[in-house]
Amino acid sequence: MPASAPAADAPAAPSHPARQGLAALTLAAIGVVYGDIGTSPLYTVAEIFKPATGVALDARNLVGAISVIFWALMLVVTLKYVVLILRADNHGEGGGLALTALAARAVRDKPHLRHVLLLLGVFGATLFYGDSVITPAISVLGAMEGLEIVTPGLKPYVVPLSVLVIAGLFLVQRMGTSFVGRFFGPVIVVWFGTLAVVGVTHIAQQPAILAALNPWHAWDFLTHRGWHLFAALGAIVLALTGAEALYADMGHFGRKPIQIAWTGLVLPALALNYMGQGALLMGDPKAIENPFFRLFPEALLIPAVVLATMAAIIASQAVISGAYSMTKQAIQLGFLPRMEVRYTSAREAGQIYLPAVNWLLAIGVVAAVLGFGSSSALAAAYGIAVTLTMMITTVLTWFVIRDGWHLPAPVAAGATVFFLVLDALLVAGCLVKFLDGGWFPLALGLGLFVVMSTWARGRELLMDSIRSEGLELQPFIDALDPRTIHRVERTAVYAVANPETVPQALLHNLKHNQVLHERNIVLNVQFADRPWVPMNERLQVESLGHCFWRVTLRFGFMNTPDVPKALALADSHGLRIPLFETTYFLSRETVVPTPGSGMLHWRERLFAAMSRNASGVVEFFRLPDNAVVELGTRVQI
Repeated sequence: MPASAPAADAPAAPSHPARQGLAALTLAAIGVVYGDIGTSPLYTVAEIFKPATGVALDARNLVGAISVIFWALMLVVTLKYVVLILRADNHGEGGGLALTALAARAVRDKPHLRHVLLLLGVFGATLFYGDSVITPAISVLGAMEGLEIVTPGLKPYVVPLSVLVIAGLFLVQRMGTSFVGRFFGPVIVVWFGTLAVVGVTHIAQQPAILAALNPWHAWDFLTHRGWHLFAALGAIVLALTGAEALYADMGHFGRKPIQIAWTGLVLPALALNYMGQGALLMGDPKAIENPFFRLFPEALLIPAVVLATMAAIIASQAVISGAYSMTKQAIQLGFLPRMEVRYTSAREAGQIYLPAVNWLLAIGVVAAVLGFGSSSALAAAYGIAVTLTMMITTVLTWFVIRDGWHLPAPVAAGATVFFLVLDALLVAGCLVKFLDGGWFPLALGLGLFVVMSTWARGRELLMDSIRSEGLELQPFIDALDPRTIHRVERTAVYAVANPETVPQALLHNLKHNQVLHERNIVLNVQFADRPWVPMNERLQVESLGHCFWRVTLRFGFMNTPDVPKALALADSHGLRIPLFETTYFLSRETVVPTPGSGMLHWRERLFAAMSRNASGVVEFFRLPDNAVVELGTRVQI
């Protein structure tokens, strides 16, 4: 069933998670939101003191580096995300595409700028997939490398065991996350508690590390790096990976639980652990081989590896689930072709499974593990996608604050320019690692951007072609002579992308079957650029005469597009659509690339291939299998 482009003026209302206790929501937020940033201590400190960064391992640099990490967490995560970005919610929803829709709506009177912001937001969304490939790989590898500390003889088994863990993780995705998710919060609470405890133990032995709380040491560290500054920042940024999850998962838990979890547990635990690693290295520089696992006494190494592996799996699960949600949003906003979406919970519509996304991610993650071979090698690839996404978020936030909230320019500039400078420094630090692996997530993102922009442009050209070649609907209906057409006592629903033209399936039905149904519904489905459209604003009915009606259904990009359920609401508008007496007529377009001014020929061929391989309309819109008739038509673009 064709769907129109996102409707900028579609009515929407917020839809919130079921009212739960604040404590329960906070616990759940800890498990889902903070898994990624919570596993950063596994590898960050070791990367800062690699030879490539030019940072000597001495007391001054240890205090300085830990101070930079602490103040980066305070400025970028706490001040930017927890205080500012979480306020830019799209009717309760957060994340790259939700913010993009919000920014685009803020500048809807400037069509060219709106188009640029949509493309920028889509590019930011594609970078998320690069993160979704690298996060499971680096988190699981970083955890399994603890086996080398247990005994060096286990080193050859780190990569094979990591592949097994990752394979198992992707195999169980089809079962849904509800069962496993029940344990996410408690496990991650234990993880953060452990980070804090081992950190405090070593701080007590080397209290000099507490000087890192003084921001002067961070400034001193950065200003004495010279041209090595960017290499050092490229390692320090690893402590910030996962910050975007605070915003992306806001719709699941709400702003307050995420803020409470960060300030009450996550930030103190991370700060204590990073300072604990710094204190350890002050007393034992040889521990730099793996400062995280060297925090633990030998007797607790195996439990620490097990706990770290569980935390890594949870961190991986969070980005995998995020990739499913992002893909569903992209499909419904018109940036990706339809894919099979399986709902794994009868109660939670957000718990979904996309087989195609799952196995593509699995292949990408396993390839990253085998290709890079260690968390240190993957660290070179990690960060560039995250920091670019952070920068795009800041740019989009400017337009939300300035044009959406209508704050004065000086206030909007003060709220965003400072963070834009920080983001630019972090991006520059990661670009230094481009040839060492940073190209990997960028290549993934650019490839996906080509796919998504081609699909969006191709759908636009397809709609233009259908509109130009189609017959106007109202004059066609007015010219019908009911006495010359045989009527069938059933209801026909004709799904169309353009509700102003005659459905191709209707023309085929009249031409070949020479019949017309008693009730004829011209149905158009629209997806708003808002997350939720409530049921009382879901349906619009317009009588066209001669037993024809035009029905418009509107869904938010977080709604489940259940067409039969939505059409049942037509009763209240005086239009009865009986479930067992209705046939859905669908037009399946075969796209024919032709030379012209549309797109480059290779992009037209790519769009045609995606159109052929898009999943069925029936499954996507939850239509009854035994009540669908599909008729093909060829459309040139």
